[in-house]
Amino acid sequence: MFYLLIYDVVDDYVERRTPLRQQHLELAREYAARGLLVLGGALADPVDQAVLVFEAESIEPVQAFVDRDPYVQHGLVHAHRIRPWNVAVDSRKKSLP
Repeated sequence: MFYLLIYDVVDDYVERRTPLRQQHLELAREYAARGLLVLGGALADPVDQAVLVFEAESIEPVQAFVDRDPYVQHGLVHAHRIRPWNVAVDSRKKSLP
């Protein structure tokens, strides 16, 4: 199952993330190494949201990521949503159910 994690970030996100960026990226790399985080990054022009794609059996690992994310803990994210995503095409797999 895929999940989209959508962050709504504060106006000065780009400036405020600098001291927390390494911790955030370490967390992201941990989840990627576990096979849970597929892609992630901030939207551009304007930088008002970030989107992360997870592949997991349940929503729990995604929520655990949010709970541990320094961007969330330090107020750079003012809202987030976790949405199940029904993927119709995945170039990494030969066929989908």
